[in-house]
Amino acid sequence: MSIGAIICLMLAVLFGIISIVFALLKEKGAILISGFNTMPKEEREKYDKKKMSIDMRNSLFLWSVILFSGAISGKFISKYCAMIAIVIWAIIFFKDVHIDPEKAFEKYRKQQ
Repeated sequence: MSIGAIICLMLAVLFGIISIVFALLKEKGAILISGFNTMPKEEREKYDKKKMSIDMRNSLFLWSVILFSGAISGKFISKYCAMIAIVIWAIIFFKDVHIDPEKAFEKYRKQQ
């Protein structure tokens, strides 16, 4: 098994476990999201925690599926398939990363 397939498998398991944690915690899992947990409590109340937690769970599950498929294809097809899966995961990951918490969570703001 190539190192790329091993890395894909380890990350897939890690992201799968974290997505299960978000599924079990439901809206309480929103506090685990980076940037959201550092906001003041009054500010956090302005956001839809349930939707945030569901979106994070779905993102983590998608990452897990991409990396697991990279691990499987890296094992049975070619080691380059694992590298391609890692690149696809990185593109999706960095597309969702925001420096500013306001920008990161603006789609979850409750309508007032």
